[in-house]
Amino acid sequence: MARVPSAPGPVPLKDSALFKPLKLGRLELEHRVCQAPLTRMRAKKESDGIFVPYDLNVEYYKQRANKGGFQLTEATDICHYASGYPGVSGIFSPSQIAGWKKVTDAVHSKGGFIFCQIWHTGRASPASLRNGQQPTSSSDIPITGKALDGTEYSDNPPRPMTIEEIHSTTKEFAAAAKRAIEAGFDGVEIHGANGYLIDQFLHDNVNKRTDSYGGSIENRCRFPLEVIKATCEAIGSDRVGIRLSPYNYFQDTKDSNPNKHWSYLCAQITSLPEAQKPAYVHMVEPRFDEVLDEQAKMDALATYTSPESGVEAEATVKTPNSLINFRRILVKGGIKFLAAGGFTRDNAAPKVEAGDADAIIFGRWYLANPDLPRRLREGLPLNQYDRSTFYGADPPEKGYTDYPFFEPQPFMNGA
Repeated sequence: MARVPSAPGPVPLKDSALFKPLKLGRLELEHRVCQAPLTRMRAKKESDGIFVPYDLNVEYYKQRANKGGFQLTEATDICHYASGYPGVSGIFSPSQIAGWKKVTDAVHSKGGFIFCQIWHTGRASPASLRNGQQPTSSSDIPITGKALDGTEYSDNPPRPMTIEEIHSTTKEFAAAAKRAIEAGFDGVEIHGANGYLIDQFLHDNVNKRTDSYGGSIENRCRFPLEVIKATCEAIGSDRVGIRLSPYNYFQDTKDSNPNKHWSYLCAQITSLPEAQKPAYVHMVEPRFDEVLDEQAKMDALATYTSPESGVEAEATVKTPNSLINFRRILVKGGIKFLAAGGFTRDNAAPKVEAGDADAIIFGRWYLANPDLPRRLREGLPLNQYDRSTFYGADPPEKGYTDYPFFEPQPFMNGA
């Protein structure tokens, strides 16, 4: 009986730009398929507000490590009660540093590289997760809806940070970066996106300050730039990156003019002295949203954004609501550009080949496929991800370390 030809499988990407080497700061990457910083809430509780990486987390990161590959950790607290989220580790206690050292040793044993993403959540964490402490932010505007503990954010609005607190938090970011290096990380990524503290200073619908850290875009960028400079000075600029999300709506961030305002920020980053200039900027595509589908998100952005004059005006006119505008500014300063948000095996390589990004950050597909670079390289099928296990599961291994590596299936002759 004649064998029916099977449908063609995925195209191997081994000859694409995704599998060309890349120098990222002091790292020499062998490919450009990078693991996203994914909050998974599976660290072990040691005491109130202190969660520590343990063997399960070591296994998770080791599974996804590969020779010459680049991984980013889940967002990690810079100090006690920086978030307070259950299962979210920090990088401020000796036990956490020791736990992360086991992770970095495991990644390095496979020839991989790993940065620690460091954050403070600002108004996004309720008082109950911070030992009763009132949340702080750029202003006193609460997020709408319910917090993780079920309370209304509006019942406990944030307190605007004092200038002294802003300065001390900047120092906390730098100190956390030093501890990350002590834990064996190759560098850190500053979390300046997704509606967390740094992002709360950038968006003009959140930051209503009237002092030197609010009002104009110059003032709203002051805190993020000070964090970048302090962190670079603490551990070396070639060990630092930052994540930004100009178009993100998450946690009520909706800037009035993201194209103009983040172009200004990128120009400021580009103009920093080499010792204070990060190795890369990691940005989230405008199409990505935690609630809206891609078309709805792009339609929503189009209703109130428009091309602007000024920095990179010509590029903005050609490609409104696109990361390309920011890429063109940053490349002038030799800053690498990493893109995230909705990437698949079909659209990732063209992004790099067009010169619109230096590397691609994969989240959900890397979560479900610990050997994702191999699967993309060789054109192998992908495991599907299970959304219900993203932020914890019972047992915690479910949807975390139990996704299978690819194994060829034996061919069965039909009758």
